[in-house]
Amino acid sequence: MYRLVCISCGADYAPDAILYRCERCGHLLAVTYDLDSLHIDRAVWNARPLTLWRYRELLPVSGDPVTLQEGGTPLYPLTRLGEELGLPHLYAKHEGMNPSGSFKDRGMTVGVSMALQLGMTSVACASTGNTSASLAAYAAKAGIPAVVLLPAGKVALGKVAQALMHGAKVIAVRDNFDKALEMVQELCKSHGLYLLNSINPFRLEGQKTIGLEVIDQLGDVPDRMVLPVGNAGNISAVHKGLGEFIDLGFIDRLPMMTGIQAEGSRPVVDAIEQGLCELVPTEHPETIATAIRIGAPVNAEKALTAIRATGGTAASVTDEEILAMQRDLARKEGIGVEPASAASVAGVRKLVESGVIDRDETIVCVVTGHLLKDPETVIRQCEPPIEIDADAASLLSVLYS
Repeated sequence: MYRLVCISCGADYAPDAILYRCERCGHLLAVTYDLDSLHIDRAVWNARPLTLWRYRELLPVSGDPVTLQEGGTPLYPLTRLGEELGLPHLYAKHEGMNPSGSFKDRGMTVGVSMALQLGMTSVACASTGNTSASLAAYAAKAGIPAVVLLPAGKVALGKVAQALMHGAKVIAVRDNFDKALEMVQELCKSHGLYLLNSINPFRLEGQKTIGLEVIDQLGDVPDRMVLPVGNAGNISAVHKGLGEFIDLGFIDRLPMMTGIQAEGSRPVVDAIEQGLCELVPTEHPETIATAIRIGAPVNAEKALTAIRATGGTAASVTDEEILAMQRDLARKEGIGVEPASAASVAGVRKLVESGVIDRDETIVCVVTGHLLKDPETVIRQCEPPIEIDADAASLLSVLYS
């Protein structure tokens, strides 16, 4: 059994309430479980496949979920990059291996399942790309319509293609993501669509399973988890899930939650560095990493708590540093990610060089989306194919020139 609880004033709401913020104080809501009533047998969990639904007792869905077999993503040791950085225990959790190619599938399998459980008949979101792709896929699986609002001209082509192909109504807003989010919230309120941005507390319940899987894959608690930060839902969700593992007695400590933003879109970093209780939005966020081009993250309140409560930190990286790490991950580790994903590992490089990270730490970087999400950025960084005549001499001439 679960309840919806305000993270600020503690107001308590019924589990079937269609709410995204506290009606009393306007702060965010969290899904809270009666953990004492849960009878979780670790041996039973361990016998289940490593997917998101291994942890179904810690999820709010009561019936059959809308699933595309998400979760169970690989945890790769970064051996060559780790050696270069002097980090012998460096890992990447590759969320780009989810069905639609990003971590958003974890939130959408739970979010769309909850939409049906709550009797909702249509779903909507604003998106920098991955949320729209995932929502469109899971809404299609559920057989309900989806509406997505995107900032016009600011979303990678691969993500737009996914939303279109899965049949969502795709609307491009001539403004930034923050304005699109404002508009979709008003649309859902006035016309009864179910909002599935990360302000929806059920979305984060699915995303928290990233951290739970890391514990099961490592067999231990990492010293640090490093995540890209856009709307700040992911770092908040992982912190919440691991806190539940603490309360259940499955682990005895939390990793240092570390958030990485792009230099042109860094309100969470500024809040951490300046010791602010509330962040100051970035009015005109800009970065090549479109997935984290968000100036006013709705989950900032939760994210700041996660970072500070665990002794973590936040840092920003330039677009050049992001793209350099995207190439390094591909060419040195065989791991293809979109730019925002590479931000987490680029942030580790910067924090090691500045002495913030100890070299004996066990570090898990969450890389959030697949390389093919943003093919245009990939092509712009690479040399074009070498075109030759169809004969052996021409082939050998380019091979050995």
